[in-house]
Amino acid sequence: MVGCPVGCLVIGGADTFTCVTAVAVIGAAGRMGKTTCDAVEAAADLTLSARVGSGDDLVAGLKGADVAVVMTSPDGVDDIVVTCVEQGVHAVVGTTGWTEDGLARVRAALAKAPGVGVLLAPNFALGAVLLMRFAAEAARYFESVEVVELHHPNKADAPSGTARHTAAQIAASRREAGLPASPDATTAVLDGARGADVDGVRVHSVRLQGLVAHEEVLLGGPGEQLTIRHDSFDRVSFMPGVLLAVRQVSGRPGLVRGLENYL
Repeated sequence: MVGCPVGCLVIGGADTFTCVTAVAVIGAAGRMGKTTCDAVEAAADLTLSARVGSGDDLVAGLKGADVAVVMTSPDGVDDIVVTCVEQGVHAVVGTTGWTEDGLARVRAALAKAPGVGVLLAPNFALGAVLLMRFAAEAARYFESVEVVELHHPNKADAPSGTARHTAAQIAASRREAGLPASPDATTAVLDGARGADVDGVRVHSVRLQGLVAHEEVLLGGPGEQLTIRHDSFDRVSFMPGVLLAVRQVSGRPGLVRGLENYL
């Protein structure tokens, strides 16, 4: 299996072969899970080894898998990823809402499994990844910046993982450029009116029926405004990024946060 990055199934002769990666989808009954299963089944170099839902035996579902795609609710996601690592299965994780304790557990598990890779991606849409990069670059040149994220009302966490990641990258870029905080003279405010504070960047969350996943970064300077926006109208928009991650995670051991590190 020369050139095969994981211990996967090889179809074909000695001179021509297709390396097929076995993928287990965790959270397969959810909207993102179902879309992921469809995408894996449609890919010639991937095979869907298991659909794992709530209440299913996770260890049994991981048997024979090279990579697990985790698309669950935040509750217990660290347990799921730690189990993947302990079973020697690489993990591509779209679940957001991570805590520092959860991240520490995953890092500790990975320290005992040095060949295993885990990607935590707040957003798999390639356009969203580009938005984050563009926003971080632009934020160096404007006095003010705020983030607005808009999602469907069934989303559990607010702000979204994408918005938190965006704000953190913006804040790091502004610190590197030596910029002060965005000007804000507000002294009288209702709770939540100015949004969440993520590393000094204000982030506002909208939950509205009919939306899927949307984000705006608003940047302001004297006499001008720049708006950078990304819209996902359908969950299929996330699939190119998910498949890219599945194909690369075995070559990226350890914990990686953000799909931009794979691009």
